[in-house]
Amino acid sequence: MKLVVVGAAGRMGQTLIRAIDATEGVELSAAIEVSSSPHIGRDSGEMAGIGSNGIAISEDALAAFAAAEGVVDFTIPKASVEFAGLAAQARIVHVIGTTGCTAEDEAKFDAAARHARVVKSGNMSLGVNLLAVLVRQAAQALDAADFDIEVLEMHHKHKIDAPSGTAFLLGEAAATGRNVNLAEHSVRVRDGITGARGQGEIGFATLRGGSVIGEHSVLFAGEGETIEITHRATDRLLFARGAIKAALWAHDKKAGRYDMLDVLGLEK
Repeated sequence: MKLVVVGAAGRMGQTLIRAIDATEGVELSAAIEVSSSPHIGRDSGEMAGIGSNGIAISEDALAAFAAAEGVVDFTIPKASVEFAGLAAQARIVHVIGTTGCTAEDEAKFDAAARHARVVKSGNMSLGVNLLAVLVRQAAQALDAADFDIEVLEMHHKHKIDAPSGTAFLLGEAAATGRNVNLAEHSVRVRDGITGARGQGEIGFATLRGGSVIGEHSVLFAGEGETIEITHRATDRLLFARGAIKAALWAHDKKAGRYDMLDVLGLEK
């Protein structure tokens, strides 16, 4: 399967190039960056540390998508929306790991999915998506009157959005388990005299610092006991492998909107 990596010079872009090189059944067909990138024209394999692969970094996404079967995208919301339109035009797979997207962005991904196979998730790892299933089950079993829910996440100091996409994925899982709307029950900031915690709130706490790839915990705090479910990522390759798995899974699917629970066959 011929895959395009967009945002090729970034941390995840380079990781994806390495992962594609090491995975049977896929090949890198193009590596895309913004026109202002100093890496335009550079060999993408050399940049990613795997030696020359003969694929120079380009700014021409339109031509790259037309010659590919899928695109893997861990960029920024504005760019992902643009790539979604191009993927729809080319009728190819679009795997989106971009976080921080708005409701308007999501609507555009939905529109693109009428023609493309869009797989989008706040996290591409098996472990996190399994965690989300467990969180939903726990939230359903533990009554809001007895257990408070807090989502805690930490990432490296360069991450530009907060809370993380994974934190929202876990928060949504908890809200689904409780059969409530996350937007109406989430608390993302606490500062000053906040008063007592409201029953049924789903709280978010965000930490940033150093080179932490990603740590997420969901706490169910009751009277006299706390249940904590945690996932720690120690290598970005796990996200890259998940994204490649998603692309291969979607290759022969009908146009539509999918997520990693679909890819992994986990219960929704």
